[in-house]
Order: sequence, then C-alpha cells, then structure tokens
Amino acid sequence: MVINPEPAGDETSLGDLKVLELGSMLAGPFVGSLLGDFGARVLKVEKPGKPDALREWPPHKQDVPLWWKTMARNKHAITLDISRIEARDIALRLIGESDIVIENFRPGTLERWGLSPAELRERFPRVIWVRVSGWGQDGPKSGEGGYATIAEAFSGLSSFTGHPDKGPMVSAFPLGDYLAGVFGAFGALAALHHREKTGRGQIIDVALYEPILRIIESVVVRYDQTGRGKPLLGNQMEEDVPRNVYATADGNAIAISCGSQAIYEGLATAMGRPDLITDPRFLSMSLRVEHRDAIDAEVAAWMAAQETEPALERLRAHRVVAGKVNRIEDVFADAHVAARKAIETIVDDQLGPIRMPAPSPKLSDTPGRIRWAGQVSGAANDEVFGEWLGMSRAEIDALRQQKVI
Repeated sequence: MVINPEPAGDETSLGDLKVLELGSMLAGPFVGSLLGDFGARVLKVEKPGKPDALREWPPHKQDVPLWWKTMARNKHAITLDISRIEARDIALRLIGESDIVIENFRPGTLERWGLSPAELRERFPRVIWVRVSGWGQDGPKSGEGGYATIAEAFSGLSSFTGHPDKGPMVSAFPLGDYLAGVFGAFGALAALHHREKTGRGQIIDVALYEPILRIIESVVVRYDQTGRGKPLLGNQMEEDVPRNVYATADGNAIAISCGSQAIYEGLATAMGRPDLITDPRFLSMSLRVEHRDAIDAEVAAWMAAQETEPALERLRAHRVVAGKVNRIEDVFADAHVAARKAIETIVDDQLGPIRMPAPSPKLSDTPGRIRWAGQVSGAANDEVFGEWLGMSRAEIDALRQQKVI
C-alpha cells in the first residue's frame, strides 16, 4: 500500500505510521484521532449505507455533523463491509499493510467475521491491535454492551461524584470514552517501542472502565488499606479544604483549591481575614477537613460579595490558585487560549472556516497538525482502493454494485 508522504518540510512524529480504524463512535476512533494528529495515516472504515453513528449525533449545521468534523479529522474515510466474505481479501490486505489496527466492536465480532487478531498474529506478526470494548476481551461481562456512562458508574467514580442531597452523578460528557482513547493510544505507542526491539506487535486490550479505575487510584488503595470509601461532597474534595466552586456577585463563579497551607493562608489574607489563619479549627489541613462546612461557608460568604475580575486579581496577588468558571464563549475569547493556539482554524470543504481544539500535547520539533476535517462517507474510496491498493476502476465499480464498498 503506497501512502502519499507529508508535504516536504512538514515533519511529524508518526508520519510513517499506517493505521486502520474499524468500528464507530468514540473510544476507538479517539485513538485514531490522537495518532492522526501527529501524522499517522489513518484509514477510517465505515460500513456502506450505515456510516459511523457519530455522524448522527448532534450538533449539526445544515445537516453536516459537527462532532464528526473533529473526531474524524486527518482520517481517510473509506467504506468497506468487513463482515462480508467478498470484503475479506481487501480487509486482509489493509491489515497486512497496517502498523496498527484499532477496533471497538463487542468482543467476538472480529472472530465471527474470520478476522481474529489472535489467529492473524502469525500471518501479520508486526501488526499492533488496539481492542477497545466496554468490559474487555475476557471476564464474565465481556459479552455485554458498554458505554462511557456505564463505565463511570461501574468503576466507582460516580459513587463519590455528586451532591449528598441529590445522589451520584455521571459527567455530562462521555469522559470514559475519551479517557479510554488516550490509554489506547498510549498502549499503541508502548507496543511500537517494543516492536522496534523485537519486531513483533501485540494485542492491546482496553476496557472502558479500567482507565477510570486507574485514575481513581487513591480511592482504591484507601479502601484496600482502611475499608473506607469516598463520600459524596458535591464540588468539595475530601482531602483538600477549602475546595469548591463559589458564586460571585455578578453572576459568575470562581473555582478555588487550597492544596497547601501556603495557599490557604494566602486565601485568608486575600479575604482580609487573618483570624481564619489562627482559628484553632483551621490550623491544618486535617483540622479544616474536620470543619469543612465552617470554612467553606466563610469563603462562600466572602465570594458572594465580590465582583469576579477584582476578586481574581486579589486572589492571584496572594498566590491563591483560583480561576473563573468559563463558559465556552469565554474560552474562545480568552487571551491565554489564543496565545497558546489551543483552538485552531482550518478550512473545510463543506463548512468553510471551522475552529476546533488544536493537537495536544505540544511537541517542540514535530508538533501535531490538523490537515483536514472529517470527510464525507467514502470520500477516500477511489484514492485508497485505486491508488493505494492498485485496484482497477472495473474492480472498484463491481464492489460498489455489490455494496461491499
């Protein structure tokens, strides 16, 4: 498979990497999105007549799926029904030419289609497989469907996220999918490093709930050693007091986290309340944890009387870690976001100029780049099947007539 090189003088970290992305929605595709940002050639495979479900998710502009534009950026969109026996030869050719294959079907699906990673490892020993699923490739729940919302709940995260009077909550965004995507991309790069030494790829098994379990490590080890869980405290944090989101007089809110004694004393000084430093209830973090409601009420009362920007200036002058709770329009208008180029503008064939988050993290010598936004379904069919695989026009047309592509 001959893949067009990047433009001269535009070096990328993963410019020689070939990635085949199977499956739909969020977690697996985010693996491909991250790799694509840094130059990997990602082939996004969709079923003909049944494109990726993310295309159906709002928001849309004039029937153009906006979420798709950023998730599928830098990807070559092709259609191929890999469940069909007529597509098997093409699927195997694509797999054999790939460094990484990403899939997020329910476990057993690829095996049912005769594309088992375990069975194909000997035929394609260098291929790295990233398998993302709700529950992992084994275990009693592996055959069940899984979404980020369920993963958050299952992992234990939701049990201490929420307010005591309202009960557990899940995030208002599919956090678990994106976190699994980050872990999947990290696993792929770790496997690439191992392949450089051994010449062999491996299978990476990512369950949606396990990356969440990894980041709530302190809760896991605390239960193991003390038998205690973590309580519901709203926006407060059990180990860090005061820590909350406080309403201000002009209808905004400021987030504060006093993770050290110095920051707490700076907060008390900024409030003009040196008595809060010497108050026996608040002399240390452990004492403030014990008397959290009392100190939280003091901070809330002071904040409620303040205008947002003057309050932030005062807090920063005393080295308090604080920040306004931004609305998305605030993020777009922020000078720091602009200076960091955290949001980039590209030109899309359908929408014209479109702004989306820039690649992250920032690499000094080989930074990521958005080359194009998500394509329409099958946009790269002729390029991939014709130029990359060397198929004739008659062969491609025949596949279209059979609805294989």
